[in-house]
Amino acid sequence: MSPPQGEATSILTQGGADTPKREHWLHEQRHRLKHTPGTVDALIEEAKQLTRKRALGRTVQEDLQDALTYFTNQRARMDYPRHLADNLPIGSGVVEAACKTLVKQRLCGAVMRWKHKGARIILSLRALVQSTGR
Repeated sequence: MSPPQGEATSILTQGGADTPKREHWLHEQRHRLKHTPGTVDALIEEAKQLTRKRALGRTVQEDLQDALTYFTNQRARMDYPRHLADNLPIGSGVVEAACKTLVKQRLCGAVMRWKHKGARIILSLRALVQSTGR
């Protein structure tokens, strides 16, 4: 979870960093984000309602606004139910594995040295060979 999301959870639950209430709320929201369409919009609306509270301190208001901006800007990327329905990966594991397979194994062999242009060409070819449906 990114820092803005972490700040938002602390603010939305009105709890400290490690309170059981915060952890329970965070677990529920992660589940909803992954499985329930429209959860991102619901969280954005909840944060907007909190910004109207005058009882929040200045720092909390600023953190909440930062989190709200982050969620609003990342709304499409956080539509996990749709991404899962489209069989798209929602974690970084697939990307990290691809980097290891495409880049590290090919360019980091013993005594291998590459110039930028040569590495770019070989990685483009390797990506095409490794990609399905091409």
